[in-house]
Amino acid sequence: MSPYLTSLIVIVKREALRFIHQRERFIAALVRPLVWLLVFAAGFRAALGLSITPPYQTYITYETYIVPGLCGMILLFNGMQSSLSLVYDREMGSMKLLLTSPLPRWWLLFCKLMGSTAISILQVYAFLAIAAVFGVTMPVMGYVAALPALIVAGMMLGALGLLLSSFIKQLENFAGVMNFVIFPMFFLSSALYPLWKMAESSELLYTICALNPFTHAVELIRFALYLSFNGTAMFWAVLASAAFTCGALWGYNPARTGSGRKR
Repeated sequence: MSPYLTSLIVIVKREALRFIHQRERFIAALVRPLVWLLVFAAGFRAALGLSITPPYQTYITYETYIVPGLCGMILLFNGMQSSLSLVYDREMGSMKLLLTSPLPRWWLLFCKLMGSTAISILQVYAFLAIAAVFGVTMPVMGYVAALPALIVAGMMLGALGLLLSSFIKQLENFAGVMNFVIFPMFFLSSALYPLWKMAESSELLYTICALNPFTHAVELIRFALYLSFNGTAMFWAVLASAAFTCGALWGYNPARTGSGRKR
């Protein structure tokens, strides 16, 4: 078997085992968006008076509107939590051992990214299944069509987590950075309210939301769930993913960190 394929299987398996042994992580990943969906959705809808008409001209409720944003929330939190494990591995020394293996550094980080993305997508589908039990459903084929969008969004947000973890040296500092990144990205996006509503409030706020990569990840998922394709969102999500990945590769460069051999 190719060493590249072997390393991919081993790293993904390690990520899966770590996730299985952290049941509270899975529960938290489901409870958080479900609270937003079942509790806060009614309050937001009443306060904002939203009548959502998506670009494909099909009326949907506010609950179904925010489902893609909550899927993005799961991807975002899991991407950050997976990167938190990298900081821990670096403190314990296992990360240094991994990066000094004969395989290219970019492949090892890609394997790590694939593992965290696969786990994130499983959590998203578990959330969608529970949401369907509560009557919040999407078109049946939308669940299948959303898979490529979830992969792209998961890779983008996972790469962002990798980038952040490459610059954070101590485990206790990562939680503060996570909150500093997660909450602005989530609230300054179209996850909870459409961009036209932002434009009515503030042109500056609208511009910030439109430039937010998380907005494009959410819109990519939202269109896919309703069997449509948003080329603009795909372009910006892929571009952001490439930028974050390049930044992570530079951040984990042994020549910069002083660990391992230079490739």
